[in-house]
Amino acid sequence: MVSPTPKRVAQTERVLVIFPGALGDLICLGPALCALARRHHDATLELMAREELARFAVDRLGIARIGIARGHSRALSGAHSIDRREVAALFAEEPDLTEAARFFRPFTRIYSFFASDDARFRRALEAAAAPGVVSFHAFRPAAPGHVAADYLDEIGERGEPPDVPLDAHVEVHADDIAEATQALARLGLGDMRVVLFFPGSGGPYKNWPAENFAALADALPQSPRALVVLGPAENTLEPLFIARGIARLRDQPLGTIAGLARLAAGFVGNDSGVSHLAAAAGAPGVAIFGPTDPDRWRPLGRVRVVRALKLADLAPAEVASALREIIEMP
Repeated sequence: MVSPTPKRVAQTERVLVIFPGALGDLICLGPALCALARRHHDATLELMAREELARFAVDRLGIARIGIARGHSRALSGAHSIDRREVAALFAEEPDLTEAARFFRPFTRIYSFFASDDARFRRALEAAAAPGVVSFHAFRPAAPGHVAADYLDEIGERGEPPDVPLDAHVEVHADDIAEATQALARLGLGDMRVVLFFPGSGGPYKNWPAENFAALADALPQSPRALVVLGPAENTLEPLFIARGIARLRDQPLGTIAGLARLAAGFVGNDSGVSHLAAAAGAPGVAIFGPTDPDRWRPLGRVRVVRALKLADLAPAEVASALREIIEMP
């Protein structure tokens, strides 16, 4: 796997976004990241987040792949873990900011969605960074409307009328497509149309019963075929799908899931980060909502929302009907 040649950048051209959210939160931040990339078009945009998410965002969500900065002898990355010790030091009662200043001072602009309501953190970050470069923004703002629009409001970039559709877009790499193609071939699905099933989420209360996903898979025609994608939190569900002979993948990298979504006929998922990712990667699909509000949290893209406040009452036939309306099926 060959990475693009990173460009050489000056330390004076670096912008940092600090963001604490999970995958779905990050995808919803995508329009704001794109807006910041346009605002700072002569700078490199870098992300401090959960390590896996920060690495995934490089070259996919406007985050820069950068090279050797002036005054440094080693390569720099546009991805930074939010768990690094320089961040932990900002919460100390009497912080030693020596290392934090060494890390944060080169940035000419810092947008922090992290701990914006923590006065101690705010003071420490402002002291560690260059004077006047830090601004603080709410994580999951309380304003009404879709959270992606609220993030744009937070950075002063909501220029479109409210009825203009929001766009969350993930760049899918050629390597993502190649890895997804190989995964499908290993399952014997290389020449088949598939619908991705995402039966998990960040909270069990948001999950449509796994038995209903299995019933929906059984009801699909020969093409497209169901392919269940399981994360670490859903591994206990695997025996159900094994018993029903339903194809499945476990613990795939986020880039591979994006590649699968680009190749798939569509997806069916709960209110989850992978549903947001699949929609942003270009897959049409059905998002199943229960107690959470789809007006605020729906995946952005070609998505049909099906909602039942009591998820166990939502019949597979209703989801199948919504799927037929959004993708081509016999």
